[in-house]
Amino acid sequence: MVFQLTRGALPFVVAFICSALGSRPRQDDFAPRIAEHPSDLIVSKGEPATLNCKAEGRPLPMVEWYKDGERVETDRDDPRSHRMLLPSGSLFFLRIVHGRRSKPDEGVYVCVARNYLGESVSRNASLEVAILRDDFRQAPSDVVVAAGEPAVMECLPPRGHPEPTISWKKNNVKVTDKEERITIRGGKLMISNTRKSDAGMYVCVGTNMVGERDSDPAELVVFERPVFVRRPVNQVVLSDETVEFMCEVQGDPTPTARWRKEEGELPRGRFEIRSDNRLQITQVHAEDEGTYTCLAENSVGKAEVSGTLQVHVGSFLPPQIVIRPRDQIVAQGRTVTFLCGTKGNPPPAVFWQKEGSQF
Repeated sequence: MVFQLTRGALPFVVAFICSALGSRPRQDDFAPRIAEHPSDLIVSKGEPATLNCKAEGRPLPMVEWYKDGERVETDRDDPRSHRMLLPSGSLFFLRIVHGRRSKPDEGVYVCVARNYLGESVSRNASLEVAILRDDFRQAPSDVVVAAGEPAVMECLPPRGHPEPTISWKKNNVKVTDKEERITIRGGKLMISNTRKSDAGMYVCVGTNMVGERDSDPAELVVFERPVFVRRPVNQVVLSDETVEFMCEVQGDPTPTARWRKEEGELPRGRFEIRSDNRLQITQVHAEDEGTYTCLAENSVGKAEVSGTLQVHVGSFLPPQIVIRPRDQIVAQGRTVTFLCGTKGNPPPAVFWQKEGSQF
């Protein structure tokens, strides 16, 4: 006669056999209980991993594992298996096997503990394999700004599980947001009030437990608007003299400079613009009087600065004081006037001093 046993009938069969043999279950025997349930795992391909399971019971329960409802084969079934059933009941993976077509280790696991009094099933535990693709969903692009303006670089890392975090490197050095001007939020790197020193090659880095992926580099170019290093000054000269107005300017890209006369054209045949943008006018005439403006411009901005020219006709006369101030005694609170008359060509500028300090 052939008997076919189901799993649920096992305790009753064991009890029947024990009764038939004249023995009875021990009073202190008890059914299995899961003392430690397995937890969800995310692991890297090729790495070892352990799903914990600890069971109590008397007699000591036998433990088996099931994945997605199917019994898991371990080294106790096949010594060559990469899955080992540990004495504690935990399931140890020598390495996680995972491919594009075959994913034998990924799934939902339970451990089952059995003795002749019954069985206990653990909570579900998922084993997921971490991944990190190679291709960035959005790589950063080159950015060109003027110094003082904000700069923003954007990046979406490769798809991955767990979702990759994002960091940034500038010229192979990690960028931190300790400086108030720098903010890293999501996939954005934001720099406010950019400086020339912020320029360089930036790389977006996507990271999870699998490793790191670097984006293609993107360049941040910080240009500088024109800035005057030497400016023209107002001048008063005699006719037929030579006069120069300075206009030394810096910027990136190098600014171009040009001159204009506000009240008309530059003196034909008598002006020259030197390599340092200096304007030189020879044999000045009375009609050359006016405001001369230097205009500097590059791709990120423009600026201008001016100086005035006054021309006096006649021979040069050195400055002379023809009316000198006199000592005066006045009552407190009264108004006092000191006279000072001068002459010269061109007319001299007059300054007053009190005990060596200029007013």
